[in-house]
Formats: sequence, structure tokens, C-alpha cells
Amino acid sequence: MSNLDQPILIVGGGIGGFAAALALVKQGFKVQVFEQAPEIGEIGAGIQLAPNAFNAFDALGIGERARARAVYTDYMVMHDALDEYCVGRIDTDEDFIKRFGNPYAVIHRADIHTSLVEGAQEYGDIEIITNCHVQSVEQDEHEVRITDQHGRTYTGQALIGADGVKSIVREKYVADPALVTGHVVYRAVVPKEEFPEDLQWNAASIWVGPNCHLVHYPLRGGKEYNVVVTFHSREKEQWGVKDGSKEEVLSYFQGICPKARQLIELPKSWRRWATADREPIEQWTYGRITLLGDAAHPTTQYMAQGACMAMEDAVTLGEALRISQNNVAQAFDLYQRARVARTARIVLSSREMGKLYHAKGVERMVRNDLWRGRPNERFYDAMEWLYSWNIHNCLDAAKNYTGDAA
Repeated sequence: MSNLDQPILIVGGGIGGFAAALALVKQGFKVQVFEQAPEIGEIGAGIQLAPNAFNAFDALGIGERARARAVYTDYMVMHDALDEYCVGRIDTDEDFIKRFGNPYAVIHRADIHTSLVEGAQEYGDIEIITNCHVQSVEQDEHEVRITDQHGRTYTGQALIGADGVKSIVREKYVADPALVTGHVVYRAVVPKEEFPEDLQWNAASIWVGPNCHLVHYPLRGGKEYNVVVTFHSREKEQWGVKDGSKEEVLSYFQGICPKARQLIELPKSWRRWATADREPIEQWTYGRITLLGDAAHPTTQYMAQGACMAMEDAVTLGEALRISQNNVAQAFDLYQRARVARTARIVLSSREMGKLYHAKGVERMVRNDLWRGRPNERFYDAMEWLYSWNIHNCLDAAKNYTGDAA
């Protein structure tokens, strides 16, 4: 089940889709990427890059590009949004880099996406088809076929569903319900000259409060600042993205301290995400089709690992193809076995982290006492499982896998 003359189809032109495209062209495959938007690009604002993300960049061959576009933090810090108490601080200095082999950084989503697209186009044979809304997905023992909204059909030897949280590919093979959290996320980017001087920290910063939190950090050489606010909505939410309003944001942050509150006064426009995840699943691969990124393991944002996991998926798939000598069936199976437990841990841990961030009453007091006096090394130990991932150990979990997945 391998043919370098016939393309592999990738549904979804986001970070996961182009990371997968890059991993595949590095293995010599032809690739077609199908994106429903009229042009290739990335919406959103900033994301955080832990050491495992840099390991993925390096494995995909775009480490230099991505590093040039990132902002390297001095520390991560959590404050209580009610009284400014410093709940915990983790230095991301030379000791951090020595421990994990790579830095901690922040970057605009579009800058990651650009690096991946450039890398994929430079490395190999890739065709990008935009304005393509996939309507149906079919396969037989020889090939896969997709049909778009215009009735056009495309065929390939295999297909990767990297089409995000509302995946058409997942819907066909899993059809599981989205678990709408009721948590709403507002994101915006603010120019440095409009950002408060007393918050211009070179850090990934979070202010945690009852049923809410706020995040800020620098982007693009410190010329901009990412601002993210999250709250538990009073409304019955539907999973999706739309424009937001300052009035809605202000209505949810009445009790927080003035220092944190100034963040929500800054943006001139907001984008509003109503969030959801899904229960982790054991099977991602169905014959010649497999899932990747948010299509495989949609998660909430509380672990700051969504894009990192998609890139890890792509690297692992590429490595599985390499050691399977480009046997797609074997590689898809190996990839799935290597990734299911790790990504499920992210989904489940993110839910728990959200509860920690949004604690109130006595639970808030427990949270604020949780890391009191904890040294960096103990934080580093707790992060070892997450940050120490790399191309050399990416398939290790498959060796001990005992699940029933195909």
C-alpha cells in the first residue's frame, strides 16, 4: 500500500494540514492539500511554543524559519486576578533550555503557518486547492476519493483528515458529539504603544479568576501583544467563531483587580470562540484514511498545546512512514498507536487545568497554595512527560500499545 506516483490527499490547510504535507513530501510523496477558505492563511492570534514544538519544527526542517519569527520568554507566570497574588512562576532561562533542549516562546499563528507552507513548497511536490468544501469521502481497497461542492472529484492513494474541530472526515467515520464547554474565548492583538507599560513583561502571563482568566504575552519582536480572555458564558453556546463585543467581555469581569482589568479595555475588535472538545477515541485510522490534529483530538486551550500536538502528529506520521518504508497501511497503524494515549492525556489534562484556572471559594484558596515555594526544578519534573517529546522517542508508545484499534 504505497505508491509515490499517486498523491496523498490532505483535507484541511491549517497548521496540522501543512505540517502533515511537509512530513509527507519529505518522504517523497506527492501531496494535494484541500482548504475550504478562498485563500491559504491562518486566523487567530498568538500561541505558545513549548520545547516539544521546537523539536517538531526541527524534525520538519523548518526550525530556522520558525525560530526567526518567535519571541522567547524569560518566564511563565500565573497571578490571581482578584488580588494579584503570584500563584506560580516558572523561569524559562538557560536552566530550562538545558533541561529540555529548547526554549519556551510565543508566536503569531500566522507565522507558524507561513513557515510550514514555505517549507512544504520548498521540499517537495505539493498542490494546494482552495475554496474546496469537501462534501463526501469514499474509499475502496485501491484508492480514496473526495468530492467538493462543485461536484469535482479528486483521487489519491490515502487521505489525512486534518480539517479541524468540525472535521467532515471524522464525522463520516466517528460521528461523535462535540462537547460544548460553555467557555467563551475572546482573542485580540494590540500594538505595543497601546499596551500598558506595567504589563509589558517578556513572559507568558495568565491571570486566573472565578470562572474566568486572562492571558497576555508579546508577539512579533515585542511590537504587538496577544490578549486572550476566557469566561463561562451565561448563554447556551454553540461551537463556533464570530465577532465579539467589548460590552460582553466587560460584563463578565466585574470583580477582577485593576491591573488585570485594563487588558479588556484595550482591543478595538475581538474575535469570539465558543469552545468545545470531544471524548478521546482509540481509533483514528479507517483503511486508507487517518485523522490528524484537532480532527483526531480536539481539545480546549488550557494546556496551550493544540498546535504543538498537531505538529507532533505530523512528525510521528512521517517517522512511521520512514521506518515502514513508506508502507502507508503499516505507517497509519503505527502512527495511531503512538499518538492516541498522549493526545488523550492532553485533552483530559486540559479539562482539569481549566477547573484549576477558574477555581473559586475554597478551591481558589487551595489552588493558590498548591505551588507555594515550589522551585523551578520541581516544575520542570512535572513537565518532563510533555516537553521532552522528540523525533527519536515519538514512536515509543506504539511499542507498548495494547488497545483494540485497527
